[in-house]
Amino acid sequence: MTRTAPPTPHSNETTAGDGFASGDPGVPVLDVEDVTKSYPGEPPVEALREVNLTIAPGELVGIVGPSGSGKTTLLQLMGTLDRPTSGRVRITGLDVAMMADEDLAYLRATRIGFIFQQFFLAEHSTVLDNVADGLLYAGIPVGQRRQQALDALGLVGLVERPNARPTQLSGGQRQRVAIARALVGRPAIVLADEPTGNLDQATGQSILTLIDQLHEAGSTIVVITHDHAIAQRMPRKVEILDGQIVADTGTPGREKSS
Repeated sequence: MTRTAPPTPHSNETTAGDGFASGDPGVPVLDVEDVTKSYPGEPPVEALREVNLTIAPGELVGIVGPSGSGKTTLLQLMGTLDRPTSGRVRITGLDVAMMADEDLAYLRATRIGFIFQQFFLAEHSTVLDNVADGLLYAGIPVGQRRQQALDALGLVGLVERPNARPTQLSGGQRQRVAIARALVGRPAIVLADEPTGNLDQATGQSILTLIDQLHEAGSTIVVITHDHAIAQRMPRKVEILDGQIVADTGTPGREKSS
């Protein structure tokens, strides 16, 4: 298998002038082409069927679907956490299928930021360390990791609490820490999986407002949700059902009737 190593942090052409990646407008940040995903069984389970999805630099996209629609499988493929049965997934033009596992891990650490419903913060580490640890696998020196962590905390409004522990924070503040951790690696794309799922309505709205602000500042963000109201507020809404994209407001002419 041919190995295609992603660029090093010093040659990362997707890094914007302000230090946070917005991407080359000529290259899609994410390109999912004719992707299927099947799981063994009698008969096999087809989680995704010939899915096509392209995300351009600077987009804010909501992917919505009910439980079992295939949105979690699509998230795993977009995040390079799994590989498709057929078809291609490209991140900033790099074909995931052509990469060795160690190169894929480096791409994931440098090009993709993840925000999860459950936060996944280390309770006995400080806010600063939780965010800086997002750079552990990117080969960045500790001093630079901590400075980038402070910069990321500034983006989410928590720069004044770097020494707090997650247990001292509200749910909304914990999610802001998780968002800072996703941003700290200056990724080309951020994937947010039900980012308001564990929050009350008011706090959830504040997180969505923050996502809007980050998008306006140039971040490329995909929000995966079961909530149509959340997806509807995004500039682009993609609906997935039974393993297929049935509507996409960003690609006229490629929609399918549900």
